[in-house]
Amino acid sequence: MTDCDCHFEARDAEQRKVLLTVFAINSVMFVAEFIVGIFAQSSGVIADSLDMLADALVYGVVLAAIGRAAALKQRAARWSGMFQLGLALCILGDVVRRAVYGSEPQSGLMMGIASVALGANAYCLSLLQTHRHGEVHMRASWIFSRSDVIANAGVILAGLLVWLTGSRWPDLIVGSAIAAVVVKGGVEILREAGA
Repeated sequence: MTDCDCHFEARDAEQRKVLLTVFAINSVMFVAEFIVGIFAQSSGVIADSLDMLADALVYGVVLAAIGRAAALKQRAARWSGMFQLGLALCILGDVVRRAVYGSEPQSGLMMGIASVALGANAYCLSLLQTHRHGEVHMRASWIFSRSDVIANAGVILAGLLVWLTGSRWPDLIVGSAIAAVVVKGGVEILREAGA
């Protein structure tokens, strides 16, 4: 085994360790946020939970690409971008449903779970920071976490505005904004993957 082979094995092991950690965090946060989002009647929280689910699925795809050929890594990144775009459509569907049929978002629950999610995503982002200029599949993972931090801050702001105004519209606006952030991230990943 050459020094070069050892370097690649060490790099792959490091990537695998980071991705397993962020996969676990996103999976747990998806379940927690989805449950709280239902009780909180919050499009923003549900949108954020679905974003966590998409991220967890993408991290699983990216994990499968580690140590594989560059073409497979590029394909994994492409799938990641498409997952993000599909997620955005689901989020927009929930926002439209709540806009038409109504909702009464609970600001305290929104801000509480979004604060926990912000901490979790900030930690994921810090783990992925050293890989943000690496291979395409790792750059895609970093983009996901960066988008999540923005979305969490938006849900906290929406919760505060719901509390201050007594209106559901800040929640719906933030749900729509999360969809836009997700679309932006998906397009960015597809561009990085050469799609």
